[in-house]
Parts: sequence; C-alpha cells; structure tokens
Amino acid sequence: MPQHKSAKKRMKTNVKRQLRNKAGKSSLKTALKKYKSLSGTEKAEGFKALQSDLDKAAKKGAIHKKRASRLKSRLSP
Repeated sequence: MPQHKSAKKRMKTNVKRQLRNKAGKSSLKTALKKYKSLSGTEKAEGFKALQSDLDKAAKKGAIHKKRASRLKSRLSP
C-alpha cells in the first residue's frame, strides 16, 4: 500500500485507466467477433464500422496504433 500522497493518487488513476482500457478492449473484441460472423456483401459495410472502432481504440490508447493497422490490413475484404 502506498504511503505518499502522490503514490496514492497514481494508484487511483491507474485503476481508472485500467477499467477504461478494459472496457475499450472488450467492446473491440465483440466488434471483431461480429465482423467475422458477417457474410459476403455485409463485410464491406461492417469493415467500415470495425475500422472506426479500431481507430478509436488506438486513439484512446487501449491498443497500439500499429496493432490497429495490422488488424485492419489482415481483416480487409
């Protein structure tokens, strides 16, 4: 347990960030599963939504920007 005031604050902020990142990653995983379940013509429109979700997660720091780019290139229709 931290003793200094700044260490206590850092612990609080780390927990907040951890929860935010966890929520972002979870929603990204469901978006990936939803995209993978789509068929033929639906994939093009679904890819736009997935691309947006990946970019948002990278912008917020939930995932690395190069990971988002790699996923987009692998999953492109």
